[in-house]
Amino acid sequence: MSVVEQYARAHIVTDEEEPGSVPVTLRYDPDSDPRSVRVGLPGPHEWTFARALLERGLRTPAESGDVRVWPCGRVQAIVEFHTDHGVEVVQFESKTLIRFLNRTYTAVPVRV
Repeated sequence: MSVVEQYARAHIVTDEEEPGSVPVTLRYDPDSDPRSVRVGLPGPHEWTFARALLERGLRTPAESGDVRVWPCGRVQAIVEFHTDHGVEVVQFESKTLIRFLNRTYTAVPVRV
């Protein structure tokens, strides 16, 4: 099976001046873990969590462990990553995440 990788732009939400958009890598490797997706933020930050969490969080607030996902208005979504050192809050356009999920489901459909 093939790896699905998508490059995107997102906003890191901070209390500082508007940082602008940052490059993000969305990655799905069905051979490594068909139930998980990865989000790579600038620097050494990469998060792995359930593909189902991302899908659920686009419709209603959802969380699992250190990751929370929720819709923000009609066109955006928030992904929040918690660590011992703080929280990273990343704002995406929902259509970017939906497009990525659709590509992952083409690679490996959901199994019930």
